[in-house]
Amino acid sequence: MQTEGMRGGRVYLPHAFTEQGIYMLMTVLKGELATRQSIALVRLFKQMRHYFAENAGVISRLSSTETKLIEHDQKINTLFTLMNKYKIEDKQGVFVQGQIFDAYIAFQNIIQKAQKEIILIDNYIDLTVLERLSKKNPNVQVIIYTQPNTQISNIDINKFNTQYPTLTIKHTKKMHDRFLIIDNAEIYFIGASVKDLGKKCFAFMQLEDAQWIRTVLNAL
Repeated sequence: MQTEGMRGGRVYLPHAFTEQGIYMLMTVLKGELATRQSIALVRLFKQMRHYFAENAGVISRLSSTETKLIEHDQKINTLFTLMNKYKIEDKQGVFVQGQIFDAYIAFQNIIQKAQKEIILIDNYIDLTVLERLSKKNPNVQVIIYTQPNTQISNIDINKFNTQYPTLTIKHTKKMHDRFLIIDNAEIYFIGASVKDLGKKCFAFMQLEDAQWIRTVLNAL
């Protein structure tokens, strides 16, 4: 039998003998060499039968194990698919001294959730804070409440807005702690100034009750 190959030309199926075919062949072929080859093939088939009979249990268990592994792989793939679809993000955590990069990533993950507005309340900000806020989604408005003696100048604000609009800085002396408000829907308490995240041990957490957003904003 012949079939058309994927890359052109003809592909022929391999030739093979069954055990019954060997017996039929022995009745046709003549000569000492043909007889020896036929006997050898018959012995090989016999050994194969014994092997499968003696190891039927092992083969069955291997087949069952392979089936279970395939099922587990499918379940794991399904789990990862769900995790990618519904991103599971930490709502609180503690970072010890030196975890600067980890704290940076945690902060980035939060601000990148914003689709409309980010409000940061932090008495001590510098250019590194603006650098981190530049990772926000496009067209997300940023409002920072900080001390009047902030190190950020009007030139810094204008340059930021040229590339990452829109940033507004407002001054207040009423706040002690740091807060981050996302889209007027989520509020996070941050135990350290954003510019110092990871330099010393600090904690952050999401305040589950949305009413705290209005409480904090009214206190400004």
